[in-house]
Amino acid sequence: MSVFCRSPPLMSVDVGRRWDLGPLKGNGANGFPSFLPKEVEKIRDPFARRLAQKIERLPVEVGFSDGYIMSSCVKPLTQSNEASPLVLLHSFDSSCLEWRRAHPLLENAGLEAWAVDILGWGFSDLERRPCCSVPSKREHLYQLWKSHIKRPMVLVGPSLGAAAAIDFTVNHPEAVEKLILINASVYAEGTGHLARLPKTVAYAGVSLLRSTPLRLYANLVAFHGVPLARSYDWTNVGRLHCLLPWWKDATVNFMRSGGYNVISQIKEVKQSVLIICGEYDRIVSNRLAVRLHAELPNAILKQVSNSGHLPHVEKPKDVVKLIEDFIGSGRS
Repeated sequence: MSVFCRSPPLMSVDVGRRWDLGPLKGNGANGFPSFLPKEVEKIRDPFARRLAQKIERLPVEVGFSDGYIMSSCVKPLTQSNEASPLVLLHSFDSSCLEWRRAHPLLENAGLEAWAVDILGWGFSDLERRPCCSVPSKREHLYQLWKSHIKRPMVLVGPSLGAAAAIDFTVNHPEAVEKLILINASVYAEGTGHLARLPKTVAYAGVSLLRSTPLRLYANLVAFHGVPLARSYDWTNVGRLHCLLPWWKDATVNFMRSGGYNVISQIKEVKQSVLIICGEYDRIVSNRLAVRLHAELPNAILKQVSNSGHLPHVEKPKDVVKLIEDFIGSGRS
């Protein structure tokens, strides 16, 4: 069973080596980091393969776990003080690979783009089973920002990542210059009755969540007009992180902690916000995007045509153009 949220023994790490930690890429086969599941070799999508080769782990020290969490992300090619960094979150139970098609375009546009994994998902080292509740996810992102990014950022959150972005922005407004929300899933009241499930039932449920048939069905619903063969490959991309040994524990821990409920926080966001919605999103209604636009004090709403729930995967050029225009609108 899970040991999440329990404090590890004080002597569980070699404290004499704690300050020597640096970025970890690993040397796996075909240029992939050694910490990725071996199934990464089966992925055909060239964009996913290239981005996977760039994933590394950075040390992030948090208060809820002893020592560092080696945290997965894709760093920008260069860091500059001239423009705000762009920090890309991902959707529920996903990873930085969600940005496989947009990230190269953002870099080509000269933006300092960080694709980071939210604690509990993605490819971070969670061997010690740290707590993965909403406050823990928030603190982890804050410490990653404070240690490695260090400047006010443009924070991007798709789907449930939008809830994570709003929660972070309201709690750490000094860290966020602007906010971009893509097909935002921000009106759910947490994980609801799932938070009260017995552990055995919860573990059975997340085992189903990892299954290829369910993930393939979710892909078919999420994307608009994507061929079945590509959907199957994208399913393998989307579930790759689920093959890590701590994924079940992390997911159950998040689910039983109550999840995100940011409805009351929406009107507290003071930053400029770009809301992007896909024309044919079958997961989050466009009516909710209109509602969000009305409730945010300083927001604009843009639609991406002929796209579903994840337009940054389906229509990356369109999304990158919207991001460029939005960021550029604040430059002198």
